[in-house]
Parts: sequence; structure tokens; C-alpha cells
Amino acid sequence: MAGRFVPRTTAVPRQEPASASAAPQTRTWTPPGPLDLRLVLSPLRRGPADPAYRALPDGTFWRATRTPAGPGTLRVAASHDGRISAAAWGPGAQWLLDGLPTLLGADDTPDDFRPHHRLVALTRHRRPGLRLLRTGLVMESLIPSVLEQKVTTDEAYRAWRLLLRTYGTPAPGPADAAFGAYGLYVMPDPRTWSLIPSWEWHRAGVDAKRSATVLRAVRVARRVEEAAAMELPEAMARLQLIPGIGPWTAAETLQRSNGAADAVTVGDLHLPGIVGHALADNRNADDEEMLALLAPYEGQRHRATRLIMLSGRTPARRSPRMTPRDIARL
Repeated sequence: MAGRFVPRTTAVPRQEPASASAAPQTRTWTPPGPLDLRLVLSPLRRGPADPAYRALPDGTFWRATRTPAGPGTLRVAASHDGRISAAAWGPGAQWLLDGLPTLLGADDTPDDFRPHHRLVALTRHRRPGLRLLRTGLVMESLIPSVLEQKVTTDEAYRAWRLLLRTYGTPAPGPADAAFGAYGLYVMPDPRTWSLIPSWEWHRAGVDAKRSATVLRAVRVARRVEEAAAMELPEAMARLQLIPGIGPWTAAETLQRSNGAADAVTVGDLHLPGIVGHALADNRNADDEEMLALLAPYEGQRHRATRLIMLSGRTPARRSPRMTPRDIARL
């Protein structure tokens, strides 16, 4: 039985599925410039089988989330004339539609960015549709970022997937779509997160340190969400008041919730080497060297790293991948 993820126990009350609406609420929006939906929304995707996000072959993007108004499902697609069409279901539908422009980078200011390296300039020219999204929801990005601390992405994605499918709410959506909107789930509310037993965290492969950090965060979820309206320094400080949340986790969260263009990820295993290789042919760069190379982009350092990652100029792997740890078998 070791390692098998079992269904929820009676210790956690089952959340009722969000009510579905036969007819979704809809809106269209014309962005102020080029917009690549895949580039803009991809930071929300936590693995290829993320229960809260789907990108379908027909060019539509689906997102399930817990809004201040309740669970909601959002579907967005781009038309040939550049307009964005959106449909939303559930109690959070109107909130999602009202926030559609903000989500897709309407408040972002990409024209403020000035490339200082040829590689960055070329990538920006080739990717004119890149904008930084802003969800306005902190816990939604904070919890999966905590799960990603010091483990492989596969381990973190597995934990996120299993916890959402076991303790989350089936997303509201079309009645004829299997398991809600293409199998989407809305993440648990703070109370449900707090009631997940320790052994279920263990079966999901989440160690005690990370699960304790999540539990501390959900206990102050209301105060955490206030960071969405703060300037970057204050928001970083607010999140790092929670033991277990450092600069890496705070930056990864605020890049998504706040659209923070300067929230550079410090403490990452790979990013310094990627930036160093791209800008100075130094794959052994550390955080200090990375920050020195990014200094000309002060105020836009996260955007600069996104462009560097999209450039394709990454160092060839020369060491084995980090070995996943299956703590569920311990």
C-alpha cells in the first residue's frame, strides 16, 4: 500500500461541486497591441496535467480558479482579427470576466523595456506578444510555489495534481464536458487545505517542511491576499513574514499574482547559469553574478529573464538531473 495516494478521509469535509451554468457569461476584449495567449498564460500551468489549467489543440485556454466571489472557470481564445473572446462559468464568472484585461497584461508596460543585449533585443522582436499576466490572486500561486521548493518539477507537479484532484472542487463548466470543464478542478479553500491530514501530504510526496509552510500560509490567507494590491517591496516583505517563504517563493508568486516585472527569482538552481550563459558566456554564474548582469534592467528584471528563457540560448546539460525523492515510500 505504500506510495499509493488514497481518497480523502472523513477528516476533511468534501467540498460541493461548484454550480454549473448552462449558458456562460461572455465578453470580448481587444488588446492594445500584439498578444500571444500561450506566452502570457503559460506561467499559470503547473505541469502537463495541471488540473487547474488546460491549453487545447483548438487554441482555447481553460483556467479554473477560486475567486473572491467563489469558484470559476474561464475559457479564452484569440480570433484572427486580434480580439480576445472569453466565456466564464460559476459564482466567480463575472469576477473573471471583469479582470480579463488585467489577467492578460493590460496593465503591463512592455514599451518601458529597453534591451541592453543583442540577444534580448532579438528575442523581444521575435516575441512581440509577450505580456506579463496579473491574476490578482496570491494564494493560487503561493501554494504551488511552496510545493516546488527544493524538489524536481515532476515531484511538485505530481503533488499539486493529486492534492487538487482529491481535495479540490470540480470546476463549473459545460454540462456536456466530462468531469467539468475538461477535467478541471478548483483548488481547495483555506479551511480545506488546513484540514488535510499529515499522512495525505506524505502520500502526495510533500515533506513536513513544505506542508507546514502551506498550513501557516492558509491560516493567514486573508492577509496574504492583500499583497496583490501592494508594491513589489511591500508584497515581498508581506509574504516573507511567513516562516518557510523566502525570496525565491515570494518572487515566483508575485510574478503571477501581481505581474511584477522586477520580481527576479533569486535562489534558483538553474536560472543564474542560464542568464550567465546567455549574457556573458558563463554557465557557472551564481546569484550575485546574475544580478550584476541584470542590473541594466532594474525595474524589468523578471521580463528580461523571461526573454532570455525564450531565446533558446541555454547551456547544454552536463550533469545528471536531480534525482526525485519518493518520500511516500518511506
